[in-house]
Formats: sequence, C-alpha cells, structure tokens
Amino acid sequence: MWIDTHCHLDAHEFGAESLAVAAQAAAQGVSMIVIPAVEKANFSIVKQLADAAPNACYALGIHPIYVPQASEDDLVFMRRQVEQAMADPRFVAIGEIGLDFFIPMLCEPEIREKQIHFLREQLKIARDFGLPVLCHVRKSQDQVLKHVRQIPPAGGIAHAFNGSFQQAQGFIDAGFRLGFGGAMTFTRALQIRRLATELPLSSIVLETDAPDISPAWVHPGRNSPDQIPRIAAVLAELRGIDIGEVASATTANAGASLSRMQPTAPA
Repeated sequence: MWIDTHCHLDAHEFGAESLAVAAQAAAQGVSMIVIPAVEKANFSIVKQLADAAPNACYALGIHPIYVPQASEDDLVFMRRQVEQAMADPRFVAIGEIGLDFFIPMLCEPEIREKQIHFLREQLKIARDFGLPVLCHVRKSQDQVLKHVRQIPPAGGIAHAFNGSFQQAQGFIDAGFRLGFGGAMTFTRALQIRRLATELPLSSIVLETDAPDISPAWVHPGRNSPDQIPRIAAVLAELRGIDIGEVASATTANAGASLSRMQPTAPA
C-alpha cells in the first residue's frame, strides 16, 4: 500500500483524465492521493475530485505563487471553508501553503512580506482547527521553520524537501515529515539522495507533486501518482532495504502526519 502525499490532480495537464489517473494509481497500489488546493478558486474543485475518487483526499490553502493576486477576503473565505470542511472525512490538512523565495517576482520586498503574512494567517487557521500543514519550502526552509515554530500547527509535511540536514532536523523536531519524490530519482541530485539515504526512515513520506517533478524515467513528461511504487524502489535501493519496509514505513509516516486520512483498502 502506497500514499502520494502531494499531487495536484486537478491541474490542467490532466484535462478530463483526473479520475482515470487516480484509478490507474489505485491499480498500482496507491491507496490514497492527497490533493492540495492552491487558491480560493480551486477549493471546490479539489473537494469534488476527492469526493469522486475513492483513493483521494484534499487540503485547503493558498499557495505562495498565488499570494500576489490573493486578498484578505480570501483568508476570511478560507477560514469559513475550513470550518465547514471539518465535518468532511476527506478533508485532511491545510495546504499548500508556505514561502517561495526562488521566483524573482516573489522575492520583491512587498510580495515577500505578503507571502509571510499569508503563511502566518494560514498557520493560525491550522492551529485553531488542530490541523497539519502541507508546506512549500522552496529556497525558504529557515523562514518557514521560523514561522512554524512561532505558530505551531498539528505537524505536517515539508513538501519537496531539499534543504540541509540541520534544516531537516528542525522540521522533524517541529513534528513534520519530509516529502521525497521524483527529484530523488536523478543520480545528479546528490544532496536530495544523501538526505533520502541518511535521514531516519520515520521522517520520510513519498509524493509526486504530479504533474510536476517527474522521475528520471518520465522526465520531461507529465508526472502521475502511479509512479509512487517505482519512486519508492529508488528509495529502497538508496537505503539498501526491502521495498516492503519502505511501503510500511512511509504509509505509517503519512498516516501519522495526516491523522484524518483514511486510506482505501487495496483492491
């Protein structure tokens, strides 16, 4: 049994195939796909997909890339939507939220401060409802960690983690797991592969970030959640352990991080 802890199944790259993609993943043993929202406009879409796919659940949040066009009203709307979603067993987390200090436009002082404001306000929503968070930490690990420590959610996942061992330990100490996916499959990704090899297995969850961050054998094509077992095989090879151990551990880790999640039984 496998869990894809981060997949944008509603992305336009999937077109009308989202449910078929989820079904194909289920056929490969992927018992749950976590679909994070990225902006107010797709809150209802990720919920509808999770309702329609037996092996899917969802999170609500405003992604840092969408912060420039977001408003204070969006945060009010989000809090109201989260309050309503607490009765929905398919709703599992706040996300995707975080900071992005890689894209130059997002590093401009005004937008940088707006990103921080939106992160902090969404962390408050997570804290107030006792929810974990799915965090975008691109070129911003230390800054995200700072705000997580100040406004602690109920744990979470540092998505597509590519920081230092010290930063990894900081997230682990804050009750987070670290997401590893397609980037780990490239032999040139030395730091990510070192992290995947040497960090405690108890700190690792698997993800695709589909349709993005395709594994080496798919790149530059469209990524999909049915790649999780093969990505896991790379992790097992790197660590020199049986793939069954990776399956058991990463599934347990995902369940510990996302306690509301209810994976479907294998077919």
